[in-house]
Formats: sequence, C-alpha cells, structure tokens
Amino acid sequence: MAENYKRYTVTAALPYANGPVHIGHLAGVYLPADIYVRYLRSQGRDVKFICGSDEHGVPITIRAKKEGITPQQAVDKYHELIKKSFEDFNVSFDIYSRTSSQTHHETASDFFLKLYNDGKFIEQTTQQYYDEKAQQFLADRYIVGTCPKCGNENAYGDQCESCGTSLNATDLINPKSTLSGAVPVMRETKHWYLPLNEYEPWLREWIVEGHKGDWKPNVYGQCKSWIDQGLQPRAVTRDLDWGVPVPVAGAEGKVLYVWFDAPIGYISATKDLTPDWETYWKDPESKLVHFIGKDNIVFHCIIFPSMLKAHGDYVLPDNVPANEFLNLEGDKISTSRNWAVWLHEYLEEFPGKGDVLRYTLCANAPESKDNDFTWKDYQARNNNELLAILGNFINRAVVLTQKYYNGEVPVRGELQDYDKEVLGVLEGMPVVIATYIERYRFRDALSELMNLARLGNKYLADTEPWKLIKTDEERVKTIMNIALQISASLSILMEPFLPTSARKLSNMLNQPLGDWMAAGSADLLATGHVIGTPELMFEKIEDAAVEAQVQKLLDTKKANEAANAVVEPAKENISFEDFSKMDIRIGTIIEADKVAKTKKLLKLKIDTGIDQRTVVSGIAEFFNPEEIIGQQVSILVNLAPREIKGITSQGMILMAENADGSLAFVQPSKEVKNGGTVS
Repeated sequence: MAENYKRYTVTAALPYANGPVHIGHLAGVYLPADIYVRYLRSQGRDVKFICGSDEHGVPITIRAKKEGITPQQAVDKYHELIKKSFEDFNVSFDIYSRTSSQTHHETASDFFLKLYNDGKFIEQTTQQYYDEKAQQFLADRYIVGTCPKCGNENAYGDQCESCGTSLNATDLINPKSTLSGAVPVMRETKHWYLPLNEYEPWLREWIVEGHKGDWKPNVYGQCKSWIDQGLQPRAVTRDLDWGVPVPVAGAEGKVLYVWFDAPIGYISATKDLTPDWETYWKDPESKLVHFIGKDNIVFHCIIFPSMLKAHGDYVLPDNVPANEFLNLEGDKISTSRNWAVWLHEYLEEFPGKGDVLRYTLCANAPESKDNDFTWKDYQARNNNELLAILGNFINRAVVLTQKYYNGEVPVRGELQDYDKEVLGVLEGMPVVIATYIERYRFRDALSELMNLARLGNKYLADTEPWKLIKTDEERVKTIMNIALQISASLSILMEPFLPTSARKLSNMLNQPLGDWMAAGSADLLATGHVIGTPELMFEKIEDAAVEAQVQKLLDTKKANEAANAVVEPAKENISFEDFSKMDIRIGTIIEADKVAKTKKLLKLKIDTGIDQRTVVSGIAEFFNPEEIIGQQVSILVNLAPREIKGITSQGMILMAENADGSLAFVQPSKEVKNGGTVS
C-alpha cells in the first residue's frame, strides 16, 4: 500500500492467435492481471494494462495449413475472436494490439538492430533439419519422431506432449517432416544468437540474490534451476517465411524467432497506446509487472530481461507472478484434444454469467500448484457462495430498506458493542484485501471479500431486524444503516473481482463506485440518501445446465478415443479355397424382437432370398428392433446352426465395429435383390 512508484506497466502474456482462449488461460494469466489492474485504478494510480495477439511463429503456420488458409487469414480470424472474448469477459486492457502490426514490425526490427549494431549477438553456422521435398528448413514443430524418454511416436521437435520432456529436434528417433512426411536431412544454416551465458553472473545477482523471498517460489525456483545448470546462447532468428524479417543483409528467408519478437510486442503496443510510452518503459519510477503462465517463466524472467539489459534503455520487471496450470475435470487442458472450456462458447451458453466464471476461477486459482476446474464446483460456487452468501446479504439489506424506509438510508443511532465490532472489521477490510492483492495472492483476497459478506449476513441473522421492527424501531434503523454501509463497501471492494456485479450493486445503491480506501468508511451512504430498486444479484444454476456441459466433455473424450484408437492388426492369412467356402448373401430383416432376460440379443427373421430364417445377434445395445425392420444386411448363410438361449440361430449377420465399440450394418450402398451374393 505504500509503494513509491509513479506509474505501473502491467502486461499479460500475448496469446497465440491460432485458436480461442480457454479457462486455463484465464485462470493462469488474464483474470489475476485484470484484478490487479482494476485494484490499482481504484486507488487512482497511473497504470497501463498491455496485451495483444502473438501472431508469429510455427503454431500460426501450422494452424493456417490445417485450415487451408494463409497465415494472415488465420491470425485475422483468431485475433478478432480472442479480442471480442476478452471484451465480453470484462478484461480491461488499455490496449489489445497485435504483433502483425506495422508498429510492432518496426519496433522489433529496431530492437534487433540496436543489439546487432552494439555487437550483442554472435553469429553461428549450424546443422539443422531440412526437408528436401518441401525445400525448406524445418522449425521444431514441423518435425515429429519418437521421444527418447517415453517412446511416444508423435513427439515434436521441441517437446514431447506425452511425458512433457523438453527436446531438441536432433533428440528425436526416426524424425520425419510434417510438411511432406519425408525423412529430413541436415544442412548448414547461419543464425544470430543472444549469448545468455554472458548474462549469467548478472542474472544470478539480479534474480537469485535480488528477488529471493520476493518472487513466487515457483518462479524463483525455476529461474534458479536454469541459472544453476548454466545458460547457453539462444538463437534469435530462424528459417521461416512468416514473422518479422531479419533486418540485415544476408538474412533473406529468415525471421526473428518468436520468443525474441513476442515480448517486444508489449513495447510496440504501448507505443500505439500513448505518445508517452517511454515513461512507462524507461523511467525508473515505473513498475513493470508481467502476468504469465508457468510455461513462460524462463522467457519473461531470464531471456526478455537479458534482452532489455543488453539494450540498456529499459526498466526491468519488478515481478513476474506466474501461476501454475488449471486442469479440467481431472485431465490436463489440451487444445489439440479439444479438452477445454472455451471462453467464447461459455459466454454464449451462460449469458450474463461472466462474473460467476471469474469468481470460480479466482477462488480455485492455481497460484501455487496445479488446480482442477469442475462443473459441479462451478455450480456450487454460484449457488452456495455467490447466491447464498453475497447475494442473500445484499438482497436482505436493500429489500428491508425499501420495505421499512421507502429506500431512504435511516439514521444511525447509538452503537452497541456488536455494532462497533462489525464496523471495526469493515474499517480494516480495504487494507487486508489490498495487502493480499499487492502480494499477488488473489485467492486469499477474494476469500476476505466473501468474509465481509459473511459478516454482513451474520450481523443481520444475529440482530434479526425483521423481528425487532415490532418492538424497537430505533434499533432497527441503526442495524439497517450499518448493513447498507457494508453493502456500499462491498460494491467498491468487489469491483476488481466481479466488475459487472459491482456495477449492478452500485446502481441498486444509487451510489457511484468510490476510492478503494473509502470502502472502510462507515459513512459511504449518507442519512436520507435514497437507494434504487432491489434486483437479484445472482441466479441459481440448475443441474441440467452443468450436466449438459459435463456431457459435452464426455462426448469430446469419446470422440478423442475413437480418433486415436489403434486398428487391430490383420489376422493370419487364409487360402482362397477357405474363403470361397463362405456363402455370404444379401438379405432383409423382416422381424426383430428382443430376447427375453438378455441385454444384448435380438431375435431376427431374415429373408435371404433362399428362405426365411431365424438369426440371433448381439446387437440389442445399439439398435431398436422396430427401427431395423426393412434394413438390408450381409448374412453368412452356410454357418452351422447353433442354439442360443433356446433359439436355433441359422447364420450370422456381418457387422462393422467402430473405435468406440458401436456397431454398424455391413450393407450394400443401394438396394440389392435378396439372395444376391457378396464376393
């Protein structure tokens, strides 16, 4: 609360414009960043909240290739989708820019040239994989092979997504190009490298000694581990045709590596936001804070600071409060498997409930370890906390004020000890919550906010003004005055967490949101002030709504299992003579009934063209008897009869089994006369 910074530059990790935003992104990066920025603004602090789409790199070109569009079309599509999703979710960026902009290309080029001209890079010629068929060098994501750690045959050239091991493309066993399927060859190529090893002593002093106990343990620990292992030069350019072209002679066909280019996007976005951008990036009295996920710790704590140090003009990050990962229903969120809750879909399917998702994600934030989002927890958070605690208290306070005093704030009379105790907690609450926020402990801050709502509920439950109004009207006035002051305080303190709900409450109280520190005042609403019309803060979420979401995920899992199912290998060879003994005909089902006391069996009567015969088939779990009458099927007619459940079965119908275990008839594509042979 006593920081001496003149201004704040707060950045949120640039999302790749190769797909929508999901709840893992929100919980890890964008929600905590938005809470922090809204809190700063509530104190009138000078803050710029910076973000934008990361539109370069291999993930973009892979997505474009997959969708059959150009990289520019891909980033245009997803940039607009992501930007609108953030706006609809009330993430309050001062600017949401993009790295394909002219400003960014110029800024990134100038940054590279400054380091290049100052001799900060080293040039190296190395052997890298080349696809002779596609006639291009292969970036790490364009190479797949067998992981040397776990044996996964579809590991990428930078990481195995099965075991999580970081890899180099040359580590892969049996590598192949994803562009052509060809086996790549090694060819020489020249690139520029940032010699991180030269910055190792400075990084050790700045991070290991300077930020111990200051940065979050997960951030500090990962940085120290990297430094202790010894840093190596890292390429800042790569062979690719999509990105910021390397602005020096002899670099045709090369672009800036996305890890070098992307963080400069924070600077270029600030340039587009304000002509005073340099004060936010170069003035030592500006505090720079990066909100990121744990997969970006090294880039924002070691590599980007080394770039800034090499440049010499920029402030360094004061803090990098990275979160861990959020899982979904016990499984790791995966965009490739569609195992995610996509923000734009959530906002369409749960209109007006953005704050419910904000509350759930913050209350269960993966601040120190991976956490799990479940739809049942989401429902419980809404119904048992937002609705039953916060909403219930506000409803009582506003409705009773309208009922007893026509909406006028009653005079507060003589205070009893209980009143003083409650007002004492109220007075200290802004500092308590602020302290947690400034330590980036947003989950604890939200918990304290809800404790204030719990206090209000308990205060009304203990004093029972609805009963006391019959015997002591003056005492009720004091009780309701205090309840309204708590409500007004909540409207201010909840705004960083639940902005839509805070505005709703502010409108109900007919009082604009005030300064953060004013929230501890017992006189936010003056005697005689007229409040607005009561309305429900939150609505109950029914079982059907969350069950539909759970089923949606189950359907996704089923589809993934089917897509990834391993096809059974072929059986041993048989002779043509053996095959020719099988007499397979086309027949039509003319009767179908379930076999009593069984789940799987149907009794079928089939017109084979030769005769009408009975066949017992284990297909009852997949077909209703009445729906298959008239279907043509393939039937093996010379199979020896067999008794099943007391019924003589005279043949076997041929079925195809899907990867998910479901069955389908093997039947002609057009009607064939019964008795037609299958050969």
